Amino acid sequence: MVETCWNTHSEQMSLIRSIFLYLDRTYVIQSCNVVSLWAMGVQLFRAHIELFPEVQRKIIQGILALVHAERKGDMVNRALLRNLLRMHSALQIYPQFEAAFLDATKEFYREEAHAMMGELDVPSYLLYVERRLDEEGERVEHYLDPQTRKALILQLDEQLLQTHAADLISKGLEALMADNRLPDLRRMYTLMARVNALSHIKTAFSAYVKRAGVEIVTNEERQGEMVQDLLSFKARLDTLLEQAMDGCETLAHALKDAFEALINVRQNKPAEAIAKFVDLQLRSGGKGASEQELEAVLDSVLTLFRFIQGKDVFEAFFKKDLAKRLLLNKSASVDAEKSMISKLKQECGSSFTNKLEGMFKDMELSRDVMQAYADSTLKKKPAGESEIAVHVLTTGYWPAYPPAPLKLPNELLEHQESFEKFYLSKHQGRRLTWQNSLAHCFMKACFRPGSQGRKELLVSLYQASILLLFNSTDTLSCTEIAEAVGMDSKDLKVTLQSLACGKTKVLLKNPKGRDVADTDDFVFNSKFESKQLRIKINSIQLKETQEENDKTTESVFQDRQYQVDAAVVRVMKARKTLSHTLLISELFKQLKFPVTPADLKKRIESLIEREYLERDKDSPSTYIYLA
Repeated sequence: MVETCWNTHSEQMSLIRSIFLYLDRTYVIQSCNVVSLWAMGVQLFRAHIELFPEVQRKIIQGILALVHAERKGDMVNRALLRNLLRMHSALQIYPQFEAAFLDATKEFYREEAHAMMGELDVPSYLLYVERRLDEEGERVEHYLDPQTRKALILQLDEQLLQTHAADLISKGLEALMADNRLPDLRRMYTLMARVNALSHIKTAFSAYVKRAGVEIVTNEERQGEMVQDLLSFKARLDTLLEQAMDGCETLAHALKDAFEALINVRQNKPAEAIAKFVDLQLRSGGKGASEQELEAVLDSVLTLFRFIQGKDVFEAFFKKDLAKRLLLNKSASVDAEKSMISKLKQECGSSFTNKLEGMFKDMELSRDVMQAYADSTLKKKPAGESEIAVHVLTTGYWPAYPPAPLKLPNELLEHQESFEKFYLSKHQGRRLTWQNSLAHCFMKACFRPGSQGRKELLVSLYQASILLLFNSTDTLSCTEIAEAVGMDSKDLKVTLQSLACGKTKVLLKNPKGRDVADTDDFVFNSKFESKQLRIKINSIQLKETQEENDKTTESVFQDRQYQVDAAVVRVMKARKTLSHTLLISELFKQLKFPVTPADLKKRIESLIEREYLERDKDSPSTYIYLA
């Protein structure tokens, strides 16, 4: 009815305006306080409507009823709505409608959102919100005034998102991240960004990263796979952050903080595990991976390395493993080794890698030494086919190795004495200490006549010393072997186990069994067979043991105590007098490894006992430096 009246009125006013067009273009323009015919017609129509408020109210209610029906899924006459709202705009009464429309919108979506939160899971609810936003955008395009868009969307954001943001994120974010549902995560991030709910996302994001990461770090059953699991976890989070959250800088910082917290939950262990992982990669060469792929793996490991606080633990284990790789020629690539050290140098400075670089320098110098020895007249002429290769190591660069007693066979002893005479003639004042536990040998063995019985054995010096005893006899007792080689009892037994009880049985033990007793006899296995020409007999003493790892960790602990003592003395020497609180604060700034106030207090007490410091008699909480 109203639409018809307005259309009829508009048609009539257009006709009248066309008849009196000349007046509109001349008289109206030239006269003050005179409106155009069209404007006059609009004013008259608006005045009659305003005389009847009930009519205006019913028009607005009718329009809202149609919008409500459409929101409920009914088909409505959008052309009618468009005409009525254009009428409101022309009559300049649209603001009255807009206010009522926004109130109705607020109430509608408040109720609907509450109901949907109870019915739908988080991904479905987010899809529902996205659909509603699109629908309201279409309404603006079809019949609402464009100026309504901003206020309308704000109402939707408030009722559908802002009110429920905390619940949606707490209920859904962790599950979506755990299942790696990137489209749903992107939808959540995009929608929550509309209502400035990034702080809620950051909190839930950090909580998930810490919880899932701590599970990896503390999982004893998968301790060997800890680093690989952490790398996979970090890579997945990086992808998620980039693809689902537009690389959000705030969340990227939250990820770094969370990783630093979770990786240091277990003190020292992650640092040790990372060092072991690097060792595996550098020994295996990434299991056939290309140089570029190996570099990528080392770079990713370096991201974990940055997070660990106990970098001195990593250094200790890395140094020990590097020594084995260099001395036993187990490195897959020297370039990869040097690249890794270069990366560590960039991260931690030259002081961190000084000893590691020194180890490489020793290996290079050793090659020069051996070349000079080969050309020397002092070189022992080889008996048969025996030769010797020596690595001369600088004590300060390499890990400390315990002394390993061993009576060398005459064949090897002559070579050793010859080299020692040569080296000391070139470097007077130096002292050579032979590390028998690190040496390895290449031996030729004949188990039976014919080419099939000839084998090449790669063994440790311990193993070689025992095997050479069987050149003169086929059977020896454990006691006889012990007297001949002079080895430590523990080393002797594990070496005999490797020769007689392992996969490669070049000796036979009588009686049979895994454990070696002093009363056991050992027989040369003349019937030994293998399809391989060159056989490596695993050297048990070179295998890493838990005891060895514990000793490495203990050495790091001792070094830390020395560093704490040095830091205390350094601070007190500069300040002369300092309170306990200020001293502790200063130490936390200087020390680069995790330490507790209780640990620091113990070291301070130790220094007081050793008379480096004393307590102020008038103020016991104040320390005085004693020159």
